[in-house]
Amino acid sequence: MKILTIIFETLLSERTRVKVEKTILNIALLSFFIHLVVIYLQKFNIIFISENSELLKNPISAIYTPFSFILIYEVYLLIYYLPKSFTTYITKQYEIITLIIIRKLFKDLSSLELTSNWFEIKDDLKFTYDIVASLLLFYLIFQFQKYGKQKFEEKTETTLFIKSFVKKKKIIAVFLLPLFFVMASYTLINWLMGTPISPSQLPILESINNLFFDQFFTVLILVDVVLLLISFFYTVDFHKIMRNSGFIISTILIRMSFGVSGLVNILLIVAAVLFGLMIIIIHNKYEKDILSINEKTQGLRNYQNEN
Repeated sequence: MKILTIIFETLLSERTRVKVEKTILNIALLSFFIHLVVIYLQKFNIIFISENSELLKNPISAIYTPFSFILIYEVYLLIYYLPKSFTTYITKQYEIITLIIIRKLFKDLSSLELTSNWFEIKDDLKFTYDIVASLLLFYLIFQFQKYGKQKFEEKTETTLFIKSFVKKKKIIAVFLLPLFFVMASYTLINWLMGTPISPSQLPILESINNLFFDQFFTVLILVDVVLLLISFFYTVDFHKIMRNSGFIISTILIRMSFGVSGLVNILLIVAAVLFGLMIIIIHNKYEKDILSINEKTQGLRNYQNEN
């Protein structure tokens, strides 16, 4: 346990988080300029990569690359917040899938066709779906954070249980970080090895967009299930079990969205976040009612003792 604590402090402390943030932001900024240079080198026929590459047609699409590194940082933050706050951990899942949509928007912007037949053009429809979904998800995440921050009074024994639960979550986080690093490295190497040498046959953007994150959310489902099972040792409250189970369903819906495209993809993602929001709202109502009943019971006991 002492070794795990040292590893946790090394990999997931506040000091390490700040270092990771600065490193990734610097890499993101550098990658943006490199992508821009490649686009203009191809534009002036200095180099030739692919006429069909969607990420090399417009300078706006260069924003896609730094956003990919920002998503990597969000993955780190998700693991960082896992032991600290379960609702923040879930929020990070929602933020990641929203940022994936935002990242797609920059590609969509580079291929827009401003014509009167807006709703008949496939790329324009994709842009419409993504921009509406990003606004809706932004609002739903705001609401989820608001309800997730609500605190309720806890008993001393419950606090002790939470401390024990946090220790177990720290162990999970310590194993998750290297696992995701290995997964990301393997996915990248595997993709590069499978990329055709012919520049005219570069993989389509949809396959790049789902790269790593479909496996990432599969692992998150398993982690959520483990957290649910561990939580049974600390609570038998129906509303807490429902909350944790609901979050698993929400993550499953997000994972399913990677298997489809277009409007169905967007609907699954919005449904996932909306379902998570409804779960946390109902959970909080349960907590308020239980707290109110306990206060009334305590007041009645105090009254009886005084008389």
